Amino acid sequence: MADLLYDLLSPSFSADPSSRPAPDPSSLEYLTSLSSQPLTALETTEPQALAQTSHGLLLSIQALSNKSHKQVIESATHHSTLRTSLPALAASTADLRHSIPKLDHEAVRFSTHYSKSGESDVLLRRKKALLLSRNVERLVDVLELPNLLSTAISTAPVNYSSALDLNGHIRRLHSLYPDSPLVTSIAAQADEAMRTMAANLIQSLKSPGLKLAASLRTISWLRRVLPDLEAAGTSKGHDSQERVLGALFLVCRLATMVNMLDALEPLRDLADQEKARQKAIGSGNAWSGGQQTERYLKRYIEIFREQSFAIVSMFRSIFPPAAPKGNGNEGSDDPLKQQDALEPMPAALATFPLHLVDMLLETLRLYLPTVKDQASRDSLLTQVLYCAGSLGRLGGDFGLFLASLDLGPEAEEEWVEVVKRHRALAGRLESIVGDQKK
Repeated sequence: MADLLYDLLSPSFSADPSSRPAPDPSSLEYLTSLSSQPLTALETTEPQALAQTSHGLLLSIQALSNKSHKQVIESATHHSTLRTSLPALAASTADLRHSIPKLDHEAVRFSTHYSKSGESDVLLRRKKALLLSRNVERLVDVLELPNLLSTAISTAPVNYSSALDLNGHIRRLHSLYPDSPLVTSIAAQADEAMRTMAANLIQSLKSPGLKLAASLRTISWLRRVLPDLEAAGTSKGHDSQERVLGALFLVCRLATMVNMLDALEPLRDLADQEKARQKAIGSGNAWSGGQQTERYLKRYIEIFREQSFAIVSMFRSIFPPAAPKGNGNEGSDDPLKQQDALEPMPAALATFPLHLVDMLLETLRLYLPTVKDQASRDSLLTQVLYCAGSLGRLGGDFGLFLASLDLGPEAEEEWVEVVKRHRALAGRLESIVGDQKK
């Protein structure tokens, strides 16, 4: 019954059943309810019910429009853009679907190229940066070593022990990491600082008031510094190093002695003036001068005696003679013992006193003839004999060399008398000392 009524109320549809839309379930339900009601109800109560329902729906729609009109307008606006947004979304989705294989290929390439087992330059730089970050404090400590070494050398008083310990630590680092540019640079700076330290030590050997204790300390520090200053492949033996240090000590002390003698230049100038006046007067005339020359020679001999004795005595204390070696090395297979068929070089002290004596004798030859006063000449000759005896205590007596001085025929007898008095006085002193020992 409801289907028939639905067909009657829908005349606009064609007669073809296949072209008709499916019936609305709500409409069919309503038509079913109408067919079950009497005709009087359809004429009286049903129109009122429909009017009430329509009015209620109208009120609901008005309330909804008043409450949610903005949302409704926005929804309508958004729905109007769906015609263009949905095709764009479909196109973007298609592009994304086509890009996924390429993205997967790039991800695989990145993971393969930058894996931990790979050898990428970027990863190597990153590893180096991380290693540097973890060891930055150690690197700072290593970089501060040259500054600490320079500070130890330049402070007053100089802390040579700390400087040598720091240099030894740098040497150990350089032996452990010979290919490191950083350690090589630090080792080069340390070498420069050690050369400065060696120069300071050598300069300290030229101090006028140098004592034996200070000399021993300075030479001991130089013994530790010298091997570090030698170039690779030119290392020397202990004996050669001792000869070098001994010669260095003698040269420094000789330079100090020469400087002290050069400080007598004002007296030497006065002595030269007296010598020039003596030549101007001539040998035939009487000459009673020579006082300034006497002052110069006395001071010269005094400085020579003090410094020569101090130099030789300190040298023998610092560099004691080596014990004599037997001939048991004949036929030895050691190449170091067979490389030199000549005799070993003599010690520097073997020829050093001869140089000192030549300096003194040359000065006496130049200025002693100017002194004509017999008492002054005797005093100077006696002073020279005491100087010779002072060096004689150390094995450097040069009393016989004084006979080579050409002081004139009239001075030979004076020289003989001075020597006799000196020997007699020396004999009495020896007897006195011997009696006191008994």
